[in-house]
Amino acid sequence: MALFAIENNIVKVEIADKGAELQSIFNKETRLEYLWDANPDFWAKKSPVLFPIVGGLKNNTFFFNDNPYQLNRHGFARDSIFEVVLQEPDALTFLLKPDESTRKNYPFEFEFYVEYKLSANKLSVTYIVKNTDEKEMYFSVGAHPAFKVPLTSGTGFNDWFLQFDQNETEGIWPLTSDGLIKMHPVPFFQGTDKIELNKQLFYKDALVFKHLKSASISILSNKTKHGLTVAYHHFPYMGIWSAKDADFVCIEPWCGIADSENSLQQLNEKEGINALQPNNLFERSWSVAVF
Repeated sequence: MALFAIENNIVKVEIADKGAELQSIFNKETRLEYLWDANPDFWAKKSPVLFPIVGGLKNNTFFFNDNPYQLNRHGFARDSIFEVVLQEPDALTFLLKPDESTRKNYPFEFEFYVEYKLSANKLSVTYIVKNTDEKEMYFSVGAHPAFKVPLTSGTGFNDWFLQFDQNETEGIWPLTSDGLIKMHPVPFFQGTDKIELNKQLFYKDALVFKHLKSASISILSNKTKHGLTVAYHHFPYMGIWSAKDADFVCIEPWCGIADSENSLQQLNEKEGINALQPNNLFERSWSVAVF
């Protein structure tokens, strides 16, 4: 695994070629590291890129043109080595193309770009999918960054909260023991814009939402001026997760979602799947501002 860095006068960011995965977001002004440290006792990743599926498949299998294919949860991009195709002081672009191993499990030709760019105290992340196949392509893509909570010394996990930019009324979609979406949501938001953090929130796995009104979520505390804001547009699904008793929270904008427990496993009919015509591009961006 090779590390690459971008920086400006405020922020330094490190990214690995394996999975095009963020490894560090360090604010030079606050002297704070905002990413989780990947302690393997809890969760050994920091910010995996989810492609070409988000979440799990029923029996880890999908069907396309009557043929079965197997993909593990969140797809293969997070374990693949990306090529660096653009490197500037404040910007990096990574590229993943199919190979023999991916074609066995995902029968499409593609170019998948992950772009990182700094502007002042904000890191923007853009996913670009190009269909280089001769047939329509089906895929999902999503983010999975894990942010340190508590962020500052002298505070505890329960001193922090998630601030949404809109009042929300959505329920959460519970997960089965094997990570599939259950058929009915459970009430959660009651016209509120905040989730007070405590570790018990995540004892039953992720909080999964569909079609939130908010376009940003901040991690804040009343005990410090420091925090961060994740902004996203055109990501219809959201996961919020932490490993049991770990000191991080993932804010996960998704263009895709795990199979439901009654899924028929047909890729072209999968909930949240994106269809892309040959030679066309799909592009989505999210950002994190650290302060």
